[in-house]
Amino acid sequence: MVVPNTISLMDAIYNRRSVRDYQPKKVSKDLISILLDAAVQAPSALHEEPCAFAIIQNQDMLDRISESAKHILRDESLKTQSEKKKHVLNVVDQPEFNIFYNASTLIVICSKFQDSFVAADCWLAAENLMLSAYAHGLGSRVIGFAVPALNLPEWKAEIGIPDEMVAVVPIILGIPGSSSLSSGRKSPEIIAWK
Repeated sequence: MVVPNTISLMDAIYNRRSVRDYQPKKVSKDLISILLDAAVQAPSALHEEPCAFAIIQNQDMLDRISESAKHILRDESLKTQSEKKKHVLNVVDQPEFNIFYNASTLIVICSKFQDSFVAADCWLAAENLMLSAYAHGLGSRVIGFAVPALNLPEWKAEIGIPDEMVAVVPIILGIPGSSSLSSGRKSPEIIAWK
């Protein structure tokens, strides 16, 4: 069992926030291995353990995936004209915008097969990974906008994701470039308590 720091679980849960600014320094392979080990400790329905991981630290590849994802987002945003889609279009049309916020590392949690609870298992692994990253002084952020691009056959082939697997949760990691603003959360919405 790896106990990196004295950060409590509750501290990690209440203080971890999505980071949008990263230093260019890469996360070490050893630290990534620790984070992946934390990820696979997550609960798994029927003990199927469906998660597999692709790690990308090649900056050129990250930049190209970002451009591909922006292209897909742009096309999708043009199809419907909701306020949310207009905002997305304004963001992705900025040439300097990188959907990975220039983070040095992208970890893609993939499902090895499809079944009822596989996506949930991948998301549970993602939370463990991000809490562990926080405990090790790293920032993280889920980049849902990248999912359609990461599941394109050409990207799966270049990254090395087998055809039968599906990219479910892309997470960027890195050393935060600045402190994240802590955003408040709503109180739990209880719809029934009997």
